[in-house]
Amino acid sequence: MVWDTPGLVAGVDEAGRGPLMGPVVAAAVILDDLHPIKGLADSKKLTALRRDKLYDEIRAKALCFSIAQASAAEIDEINILQATMLAMKRAVEGLRLKPAKVLVDGNRIPTLVIVAEAIVGGDALVPAISAASILAKVWRDRWCQEMDQAFPQYGFASHKGYGTAEHLAALRQHGACPEHRRTFSPVAQVLR
Repeated sequence: MVWDTPGLVAGVDEAGRGPLMGPVVAAAVILDDLHPIKGLADSKKLTALRRDKLYDEIRAKALCFSIAQASAAEIDEINILQATMLAMKRAVEGLRLKPAKVLVDGNRIPTLVIVAEAIVGGDALVPAISAASILAKVWRDRWCQEMDQAFPQYGFASHKGYGTAEHLAALRQHGACPEHRRTFSPVAQVLR
C-alpha cells in the first residue's frame, strides 16, 4: 500500500438490490482512525440489534458519512444495476469531506471523479465498506418499517420487501403499492 493515494478513503456499499419494492440505498463512510469502531463486519453477518448499535456508533464516530438512494421509479426507469451505481454516486457526492480514494464493495464502480477501486467481498475486508454496508442496511430496514405502517397488508417490516411467500401472496391479493418495482418479474406478473 506504499504507492497508494494518500488522504481520506471512503468505503461504499449498498442495500436493497434484491427486494421487489422500495429504493436501493447506498452509503459512503470515511472512518476516523483516531476513533476506531470495534466489531465492524458485513452487515448480513450481524444481528439486527448489533447493526442498530453500530449504526449509531458509526454516525457518531465517522469523520463523515452520506446515505443516498435511487427510488423504485428510478430502478424501473434505468434498471437495478444502473440505479445502484446512481445511489452510490449520490452517496459519494454527498460526503462533506472529499476522499482521495473510494473503495466500493463488489465488482463494479459508479462513475466518479475520484480514484475508485472495486473490492469483491469488501464488506468483510475493509472496515469503511463494512460501516457503509451497516448504514445502508439499517437505513433501508427502518424505511421498510415506515412503509409497513403505510401499507400494513404487505408485511414489509418482516420481509423488507424481499420476494417471500408472504409478500408474493400479499401482492396477488392486494396488487402493487406505489413503492413496488414494476419491472421486477413477480410485480410485473401481478400488474398484467
